[in-house]
Amino acid sequence: MPHAPRFTGPSDLHLHSSHSDGTEPPAEVMAAAHRYGLRTAALTDHDTTSGWAEAAEAATSLGMTFVPGMELSARHRWRSVHLLAYLVDPDDPALRAMTDRIRSSRVDRAQIMAERISHDYDIAWADIVAQTGDGATVGRPHIADALVARGIVVDRTEAFAGILHPAGDYYVALYAPDPVAAVELIVGAGGVPIIAHPAGRALLPDSVLQAMLDAGLAGFEIAHRENLPEPTALLARLAAERDLIVTGSSDYHGLGKPNLPGENTTADDMVARIFARGRGTAPVHP
Repeated sequence: MPHAPRFTGPSDLHLHSSHSDGTEPPAEVMAAAHRYGLRTAALTDHDTTSGWAEAAEAATSLGMTFVPGMELSARHRWRSVHLLAYLVDPDDPALRAMTDRIRSSRVDRAQIMAERISHDYDIAWADIVAQTGDGATVGRPHIADALVARGIVVDRTEAFAGILHPAGDYYVALYAPDPVAAVELIVGAGGVPIIAHPAGRALLPDSVLQAMLDAGLAGFEIAHRENLPEPTALLARLAAERDLIVTGSSDYHGLGKPNLPGENTTADDMVARIFARGRGTAPVHP
């Protein structure tokens, strides 16, 4: 059944907690969203819904509407593609099997990368595990945090620009499904799929975008600090022509990135369309 929209004020639909690669627990993420004036917020940790309960309780206690979400990993050839999955059923068997597989791949790749890095830098696997929060799957951001803690780099930005860069000798690719398959998984779980920060270095090929739209892709995260002007304009035109959902979000990671809650927001009518389309779970109202 459609979920009637009941929300007021700005909406930020892309925030991360320590259950993936953010630096704050879900409750603190919602508290930060509230401090920045948000009244609707989504938790979209990578490939996990484990922070939903804590985030929902914190958000509603602050008078905010909580939108259950997740950022599902996908891959097209060399390119990582992230799909924001709103209002999915967290117990859908196919989606759960895929996220379990992706998280397992994250651990495997992190261990291999850590072993490679340790040949050249004074860092051990225990240093990396120490940077993970409760319930979090270890990943590249935690390797970056360990490198910072050991004084090898200044911050995550330096780590990702150098030691952890995909073109570097230490990098290991993450297993992830094809973007079309990822869209199908989200739709099959009753969710609403939106491509996160889709207009960065290069757009997906038209043929891939069309296949994703045919599979049920709902729209694009148009307002995001990593999107570039020209490809953003192209996607905005496509969204207008196809009457797609467009969102704006911060991609907040606590201290992990400079992004701040509410630096980009989603219009109320677009939030309402997400609520109406989602079938897997419901937004949580105060």
